Formats: sequence, C-alpha cells, structure tokens
Amino acid sequence: METVAKGATQADVTGNTARPGPGSATPTGTDTGIGRVTRTDTDTESVTRTRTGRVAEAAAGKSAAPTASCRAARPRADALRNRERIVSAARELFVEFGPDVALDDVARRAGVGNATLYRNFPDRAALTHEVVLAVTSRTTLRAEEAVAAESDPFAALSRFVHAAADERIGALCPMISGVFDKDHPDLLAERDRLEEAVAGLVARAQSAGRLRTDIAVGDVLVALSQLTRPLPGIACQGIDRFTHRHLQLFLDGLETPARSELPGSAATLEDLRRS
Repeated sequence: METVAKGATQADVTGNTARPGPGSATPTGTDTGIGRVTRTDTDTESVTRTRTGRVAEAAAGKSAAPTASCRAARPRADALRNRERIVSAARELFVEFGPDVALDDVARRAGVGNATLYRNFPDRAALTHEVVLAVTSRTTLRAEEAVAAESDPFAALSRFVHAAADERIGALCPMISGVFDKDHPDLLAERDRLEEAVAGLVARAQSAGRLRTDIAVGDVLVALSQLTRPLPGIACQGIDRFTHRHLQLFLDGLETPARSELPGSAATLEDLRRS
C-alpha cells in the first residue's frame, strides 16, 4: 500500500480519480481517454486572474488610444493655421510688390519659418496656385453675398466691387501672367464661378436700368484689378483708403444716365482671355 502525501490527489491506473486529501483544492478534470487530467480550483483561479489582467491591460490601451489621437490632431490644426497665414501674407505681398516678391518675405510676413513655408509650398508656382484659388473663391462668395443682401441691383454691384477690393482681387491680374498652371481644373472651375457671378450682377443692374449698357463684365473686372493695387514695387500702406475712394468714383461713372460716350468697345470675358 503506497502512502499519498497530504493535500495531493491520487489516481489509480484504471483512470479513476481518487478522493482528494484533506485540505487540498477541489479538482476539476477532463477525460482524455488515457486518463483523467485534473486541474485544481487554485489553478483555475490563477488562469482567471491572468486573463482578467490581460483584458484590463487591453481595455486600458483602448482607452488611451483616443487621447493619443487627440494629441496627434493638434499639430494638424496648427499646420492648417500656418498654411492659411502663408496664403494671406502672400496675397497681401503680391498686391503690394507683385508675384515675384521674395518667398522669404512671405514667410516673414506670415510669422513662420522658411522651412514651414516650403513644407506647404515647395515652389513659387504652388504658392501662386493656392493664392489665386483662394482669392477667386472668396471673391465669388462676396458676389453671392451682395446679391442676397441688396434688393437694388446696382447697390448689389457696388457692394461687390468694394468687397472684392478687400479680398485683394488686384492680386489676380499679375499672377495670371506668371509661370504656373493657369489651366488647372480647380482654377478653371473657380474662374467660371466668379465670371458667372459677376456677369449676373452686371446683367441684373443693366436690366433694371441702373447700369449703363455700353460696358461689360470685362470692364468691371479690369477696373477692379487696376484700382485695387499700387504701382509695381511701391508699398502703399494706406492703399485701402485710396482704393475705396477711387472705386466709388468708378461706380459713379457706371451708373445711369451715362455722362459721356466711352471710347472703344466694351471689354468682354473673351477679350480678357485673349489678352
């Protein structure tokens, strides 16, 4: 007769499980066909604790993920603000000095480093593209707002003219002659939107008998470009004050009844594209 240590389980050679000794853990087991494999409650509790710990760790990892994502999103917001500051600075400097202004000056006006500027816009053409796109889009929005705000068609046209000056539409003319892809689909789409919006303003004012009929959309756009920027190479800090005075003189000349006969023919959009 063999002696079994206290607290151990005993199995006979037939596969039957002996009763546990006093003070031992209650066994659980699975019959494998060879013999019954036993596992004590102590083992099960250990596995449960291990699994619970892993689940808790996984849950902690998942809860930390959104926080990390939020932290990662902040640089993207900062980068977007820097990009907008660069475009705004370039728009101002293009009006003041033309599209050949040094990019270092653009970075300085925007309050960013040169590396930040070139990370957003690798060359002058890329920056010019973005400025033209932004100015065109924002000017179109001003035209739509003028129509919605003014019931008088000529008042709507006047409102648009002054708002377009504030958007620095004068920056578009010298850039169009620059070296960049003027036929980019995005630029063409925005140009068409702007031309359609201005053509609508002109047509409504003429139909209402408020705008002289010997002018066309091209006349309005060319005058806007010429009257909203200083002479090349001359920085005029008070340009806005003079610009809006001269634009009002221009608008007074557009209103009916016409006080003179204009030389030449009206400037159309086709004329502008051919020039």
